[in-house]
Amino acid sequence: MAVTVTENAATQIARQLQLRGHGVGLRLGVRQAGCSGYAYVVDYAEEIAADDTVFEQHGVKVVVKTEDLAYLDGVEIDYAREGLNAAFRFRNPKATASCGCGESFAV
Repeated sequence: MAVTVTENAATQIARQLQLRGHGVGLRLGVRQAGCSGYAYVVDYAEEIAADDTVFEQHGVKVVVKTEDLAYLDGVEIDYAREGLNAAFRFRNPKATASCGCGESFAV
């Protein structure tokens, strides 16, 4: 199982952790939501729990609850700017569909 991070995403994660002054990495999860079934949940991890899996690339950690790995295995996290908007983007090979607004996905 793997979650990967692009250099752009790693730079943004490191920048945000430095601005916050605390945290061990980015926490990625899923929750049931939207018209397609699941939505990504992104936060900053304050600690690593026993039921977490940690992926480290480009000097940053991504922390995922083990129960969410079935939905997130193979996900690539990127960070992109489009005009005035900037956000994390997710490329998920397990996603079989996504809603029109891009807020949710199905597996």
